[in-house]
Amino acid sequence: MEVKTIRGQVYQILRDEICSGKYAPGTRLQEQELAERIGVSRSPVREALKTLAGDGLLIEVPNKGVFTKTFTDRDIDEIFDMRLMLETYSIHRCGSRLTSARIQQLFDVLAQLEKTHAAGDLGTYVEIDETLHRLLVEMSENSLVQLTYERVRSMNQQFRVLSLSSQKRFDESLTEHSQIVEALAVRDLAGAERVLRTHLELACDMIKERLPHG
Repeated sequence: MEVKTIRGQVYQILRDEICSGKYAPGTRLQEQELAERIGVSRSPVREALKTLAGDGLLIEVPNKGVFTKTFTDRDIDEIFDMRLMLETYSIHRCGSRLTSARIQQLFDVLAQLEKTHAAGDLGTYVEIDETLHRLLVEMSENSLVQLTYERVRSMNQQFRVLSLSSQKRFDESLTEHSQIVEALAVRDLAGAERVLRTHLELACDMIKERLPHG
């Protein structure tokens, strides 16, 4: 149990570092160096790297090692195509599941978004943004959709700040989230899907514009 816990901690440390942009695309991650820095044996590091490769964040090259992935415009398009499919499906499915409690939950998250936007706290805004989108997917009550979304979310997470890297886009994002929640509150699923589609398309375009290796 202890080894499993250590492996999970190492995984989380490395995942957070990758998603925060600590390593440039194409950087080789060496087990021994990481193990020494984190203060663990090589075994949990090796397992964590394999899991991160499975998440799509790293690339294993036979006889060469493990490298951070270099994302292209096509990769970004594919990630957002999947997000669009999964999130619009979830909105379509959530009609009868939109209880008063769930709608209140969405408005509570929206209130947090508004507070962090007003404070100009982009880092926290990005985290709450992610929470809102995960709530939408959870309302599908489809475990396979949720599992697939988690994998896509892992690949997408490191780009969220890029998608809001201009004040104009930061402001638009809040407006779009508000429109999505307000549409869901009155059961206007088509309206929510329409705004979501625009929201994801604009985010995708901004990421490709700002992506150094796009």
